[in-house]
Amino acid sequence: MAVRFSFVAWLVAICVAAPASLSAQRGAGDGEWRSHGGDPGSTKYASLDQITRDNVSSLRIVWRRPGIDRSLSTRMPERSLAGDFRSTPLMIRGVLYATNSIGLVEAFDAGTGATVWVQQPFGDEPGQGLAGDSTRGVAYWTDGTIERLFSIRGEFLVALDLKTGRPVTTWGEGGRVNLKRGLLRAATYLSRGGPHVCGDVVIAGGYMSDAPLRKEQPPGDVQAFDVRTGRSRWVFHVIPRPGETGLDTWENGSWEYSGAANAWSIISVDEELGFAYLPLSSPTNDMYGGHRLGDNLFGNSLVCVKCATGERVWHYQIVHHDLWDYDLPSAPILVDLTVGGRLIKAVVQLTKHGFAFVFDRATGQPVWPIEERPVPTSDTPGERTASTQPYPTRPPPFERQGVTVDDLIDFTPALKAQALELARLYRLGPLFTPPSIRSEVAGGTRGTLQLPGSVGGADWQGAAFDPDTNLLYVSSITAPFVADLVKGEPARTNFAYVPGLRAYPPGPQRLPLLKPPYGRITAIDLNAGEIKWVVPHGDGPRDHPLLQPLHLPPLGNPGRGGLFATKTLLFVGEGDPVMVRGGSRLPPGMPLAIAPGAGGRKFRAFDKATGAVLWEIELPAGTTGAPITYMFQGKQFIVVAIGGIDHPGEFVALSLP
Repeated sequence: MAVRFSFVAWLVAICVAAPASLSAQRGAGDGEWRSHGGDPGSTKYASLDQITRDNVSSLRIVWRRPGIDRSLSTRMPERSLAGDFRSTPLMIRGVLYATNSIGLVEAFDAGTGATVWVQQPFGDEPGQGLAGDSTRGVAYWTDGTIERLFSIRGEFLVALDLKTGRPVTTWGEGGRVNLKRGLLRAATYLSRGGPHVCGDVVIAGGYMSDAPLRKEQPPGDVQAFDVRTGRSRWVFHVIPRPGETGLDTWENGSWEYSGAANAWSIISVDEELGFAYLPLSSPTNDMYGGHRLGDNLFGNSLVCVKCATGERVWHYQIVHHDLWDYDLPSAPILVDLTVGGRLIKAVVQLTKHGFAFVFDRATGQPVWPIEERPVPTSDTPGERTASTQPYPTRPPPFERQGVTVDDLIDFTPALKAQALELARLYRLGPLFTPPSIRSEVAGGTRGTLQLPGSVGGADWQGAAFDPDTNLLYVSSITAPFVADLVKGEPARTNFAYVPGLRAYPPGPQRLPLLKPPYGRITAIDLNAGEIKWVVPHGDGPRDHPLLQPLHLPPLGNPGRGGLFATKTLLFVGEGDPVMVRGGSRLPPGMPLAIAPGAGGRKFRAFDKATGAVLWEIELPAGTTGAPITYMFQGKQFIVVAIGGIDHPGEFVALSLP
């Protein structure tokens, strides 16, 4: 029988039983921001209260800094215009540390944005090292005496001196280790995430393609290295090998050639327990799995491992035999809850398909029951879907799931009629309706209309958790996706079927096909497992000529807007369209974004208790990285990365006068 959930409850309970008084996840401390998510548990919370509902309207931009320092950009002006700027800084003792638009690390003053130092490329990098891509962040380590920054640059994990930005030459091979060497069958190594420190190891995931043209691909194994020496400490096999748990979930020896199942997003750690939580993604191919029958562990699984050894403690597979590109896209969030009078050290995993799975983070036991429910089956030749999928009984979904004709846009009878005609081109159904073969013949369909689509529900921007109220704030995307398959051409691929256009469905009169909201923020009471409030995030297309006379309220924008919470407020960016554009394979005339009006330039403050907008500002471009907040010289700052298709990446800082 396929292994779907595993934990050694009695042993773990004895070894790591929670004390009567839990050490809560309290967010970023001392006015700094030392981890990507504020703290190692990714709560994205800071107990700062200088900016309040009474003075937030006075926030203004106090400095701006380009995504690449001038000392580099003058040598490569064409790259200085890169707008998909994913970087999130750390703030440590008055200095911000962040990757720039080509993946080198820069340090700059927290009060002015002025340069402190800029990492120089290694001498053997091609093109003088003036190429690359931005990553989501860096990691900081100290033992109280030594301090180091870790970043991923190309296929290397790099250790830098905190004060100078120079490589720590005694670490690894002259300050770096090659991450490709530890991967099976890897021709290249890719990562847009970043490293994560737990105890005395630094952990690196990666991104191996989950939609290639051949089934033989490298698995995205997770690696860990000693923080002091760079010596390899362990490798966790995301696709099991002989003798390892989960091998029986790969039928016909498919584990031997299947790849991906990456930890491309943010890894969280519990430093007290010494555990790391790995959010894993779909195996190759992410929409067709006839070559990899079975549940396919550890694809789409939350896996808890011991930081020191990489030994698996527990796992839970959140999607069996993924065909929907339902990666676990965001950092697991470590929270301390009181459920039914019982104190629980918990971990929350948000998903693209709109669920918040909540587990005891020591044992993996679900906090509320999770039911295996029957789901639709596939009619694609050679495919065999999982007969059931996991559904949490609490909290309720934070996104709409599945599509029926009742979900179609209906602002006017004419728009509803046009939407019905367009919907007939697709297969509709509930959540987990499989991708279907694209047909252009009369009576055929152009694929399955999938909701949530492959970019959310939740995505890498994650959520913010308030430890005072135990409310979780989720920013999510409500946008469909056409899951269509076409027969593989033997001259190009050895998959029987491959994804087709993977487009976003056109709606009537260039409006979305489905009802709003198209982006939303949801507040979830994690003690009760209940939704407290939901609000649209952004105006959406209400200024469309057909909708203006209707005087509609905000309809929400689909965008990957980063967020954080403070003692007083919730701050959320809209997310620039550059992060959610559909790509070059869309039909002529179809917009590149996931829906008309995707993303935006607004950055807002919300009332945490009600979701009411208290303040907003229009930035020079939309947010592209996760924002942070900190105190410096008696003032609270907010810093966020912005950028766009036609706007170069930069950091923007906000503060009170």
